[in-house]
Amino acid sequence: MLKPSLSDGPSNKSRRIVIVGGVAGGASCATRLRRLDEHADIVVFERGPHVSFANCGLPYYVGDVIKEEEKLLVATPELFRTRFAIDVRPMHEVLRIDREKQTIEVKRRSDGTTAIESYDKLVLATGAAPIRPPLPGIDLPGIFAIRTVPDARAVRAWIDERKARHALVVGGGFIGCEMAENLHQRGIKAHMVELAQQIMPPFDPEMALAGETSLRKHGVDVSLGVRVDSFAQNGERLSARLSDGTVVETDLVILAIGIRPESGLARDAGLAIGTEGHIRVDGAMRTSDPNIYAVGDAVEVNDVVTGNIAHIPLAGPANRQGRIAADTLCGRSSRFRGLQGTAVCGIFETTLAMTGETEKSLLRRGITDYSVAHVHPGHHVGYFPGARPMHLKLIFRLSDGRILGAQCSGEVGPERRIDVIASFIQMRGTVFDLEEAELCYAPQFGAAKDPVNMVGMVAANAVRGDVVLAAWVNAEASGAVLLDVRDADEIKTPLMPGILNIPIAELRDRLDELPRDRDVWVTCAVGQRAYNATRILRQHGIRAVLLTGGARTLAALRGARVTQSPT
Repeated sequence: MLKPSLSDGPSNKSRRIVIVGGVAGGASCATRLRRLDEHADIVVFERGPHVSFANCGLPYYVGDVIKEEEKLLVATPELFRTRFAIDVRPMHEVLRIDREKQTIEVKRRSDGTTAIESYDKLVLATGAAPIRPPLPGIDLPGIFAIRTVPDARAVRAWIDERKARHALVVGGGFIGCEMAENLHQRGIKAHMVELAQQIMPPFDPEMALAGETSLRKHGVDVSLGVRVDSFAQNGERLSARLSDGTVVETDLVILAIGIRPESGLARDAGLAIGTEGHIRVDGAMRTSDPNIYAVGDAVEVNDVVTGNIAHIPLAGPANRQGRIAADTLCGRSSRFRGLQGTAVCGIFETTLAMTGETEKSLLRRGITDYSVAHVHPGHHVGYFPGARPMHLKLIFRLSDGRILGAQCSGEVGPERRIDVIASFIQMRGTVFDLEEAELCYAPQFGAAKDPVNMVGMVAANAVRGDVVLAAWVNAEASGAVLLDVRDADEIKTPLMPGILNIPIAELRDRLDELPRDRDVWVTCAVGQRAYNATRILRQHGIRAVLLTGGARTLAALRGARVTQSPT
């Protein structure tokens, strides 16, 4: 560990460090550089009008939750100059890099004039741009993407001037869901179109269902498994033709179908580029040119859990990458440890949060050495008023208990639980760490067994061999006897054809009704009674298996239209 000294002493040489792009990665790199090197000549060129702004707040500015545009501006060029002695030049676009001469060509966008600027070290923080597919009518007025403050300003102006009452949101990911909510806040009816069979595609389907339910509850129309084929002008309005033949008449369109890395500058300079167009960097954020670094949404890095290449555009990692590039430029041995995709989204009253791998991502990579635990606890103890249920899913390696990922949905507290699990993933923790985690407890905040502890206990029991976990998607094809141990008055309709019902209170007296030559897959409402039942049955020589998450998880899978393992 580096120990701070009372004085770092003067720099031996004044260097010119040029940063292309601001916002998260570039701005954090610049200010970190200044704190480490008082004598460096630091220049930031930013193509847009704002060098450091809160792009994650843009949907809420559209929704008038954030009422003043100035609140989105994290730092101004004046602040960079007076506080950090950094030369920030907005509305300056870098056109090309001459690696041999160590110069860049810069265009001043206000008048189109160009100049050549030299550098000793160059940092690319060029970010990413919204995807605008080449559809008929895509460039019609009223079709927007939200990436910058001027983008959000233009949407607000369009809504106000046209007195918009309907909007089509193309894409059901983080930005799409946030935009749908914020348009609703403005009194605008939203219709969301998503090509996947679920909203929030990074999540597993059953975990995203709570968000879809919340959208529909608040009057958002949701069309899944369809795409937009074309746009057309229809008087003062726009019409969008969907792939299922539906035509949607609307006042404006928000494109939220993803982003692509802005790596053209690096590619034209001959820097190494990954297969999906991102700039390749090492752990110190160096590109294939030792004098050029890159950070943020334009780069590819490693996935913390699997070690595979990852591209996850998040502000937190971009900030850390900027700091690490600055450290490296100042001779420190910092390394970026990789991404794990910790993220959260609020959709009306529902919160969806995730970290690490999902079942979809693991199966896409052909990884099958994992197991899953589902729990449905309250966010605090049930006896204290106001407890709200949550659905917490843990993915872990059965062979050694290593935590691979987690997802959580609910009205209160999902982000807190995912933050805890994310920290354990960062430390290469196991389900036994979750089981033993000492977390805050008071009746209004949690429980003596926090949901993190509970899901850790379920998973740890499986790793120890105290219980065998099974997934509902495999139930019908398993050939097992299915057993529901809820009380008879709880069951309105059998969960599956042919399922037996033996209440847990009667189980010891009715063991002879169960076979000893077949597996018995056990369920209840959320899994707790079923676990107790499997322990009874296993100690009586019956091959009991726990259907993780109980009837509540089955309902989520059915609601999300999952009939087989996610792929």
